[in-house]
Amino acid sequence: MMKHQLTAEQLWEDVLSVRTQSPLVHSITNLVVMNFNANMLLALGASPIMAHAIEEVEEMVGISQALVLNIGTLDEGWVRAMGVAKKCARAKGVPVTLDPVGAGATSYRNQCITELISSDPPNIIRGNASEIMSVAGLAVVTKGVDSSVSSDHAIEAAMTLARQIDGFVCISGQTDHVIDGMGRHVSLSNGSQLMTKVTGVGCSATAMIGAFSAVQPDWFRATVGAMAYLGVSGEIAERTTKATGGGSGSYQINLLDVVNLLDREMFIKTVNLELTKY
Repeated sequence: MMKHQLTAEQLWEDVLSVRTQSPLVHSITNLVVMNFNANMLLALGASPIMAHAIEEVEEMVGISQALVLNIGTLDEGWVRAMGVAKKCARAKGVPVTLDPVGAGATSYRNQCITELISSDPPNIIRGNASEIMSVAGLAVVTKGVDSSVSSDHAIEAAMTLARQIDGFVCISGQTDHVIDGMGRHVSLSNGSQLMTKVTGVGCSATAMIGAFSAVQPDWFRATVGAMAYLGVSGEIAERTTKATGGGSGSYQINLLDVVNLLDREMFIKTVNLELTKY
């Protein structure tokens, strides 16, 4: 397979860009994760704004550098606000990232996803394997908001979806995959099982992709950078948690701390990525 060049050093440059530019990330996200997502963006160095009132989303997009849409807790008014915000963001060239939480679980959820990607589709979609396969049109059994299959099984579906939206798709899992419709595919093998024990970590990954896409015009690289940074942070946070005998509560705090304090040396030493042409 043909190798492409994408280095840990390049990804670290994007981390520094987020920290120095502090992009405003407008999130229309779900009630369960709103506070944690905002804190993760702050820890990263970005500026979060959680605004979902349809009366103000256009103005909010106008002052933001990225838009993140998350359908975890669906509401008719929020869905309409997402559509308005997405259309405005696409018109202004503001990157849009969609998290199709629970795709395939209900017909209403699937209908909302279809509406969000049928016209002016998002630039980036991030989800677990079941969600990505469902959005790509494949029948798959979901387990609430958790995946019922491994990320490796969704690669073909992600390729199809990336071409469909003319954008970028990230599959989260034990191995994270980032794929575009032009032939690039990155596999990332960092992270921790404890990340599945804290609600909102996956949704925070999507929010962080928004932050990186605000400062890195290659949104494929931005998606890789965000997932690499979160994966490394999750892995290091596990070491700290286990060393102190902590559980999921301690892990959540440790994860926030590592996202906030991670340095170049530890990032470059820990990150595990492989970039190939599919």
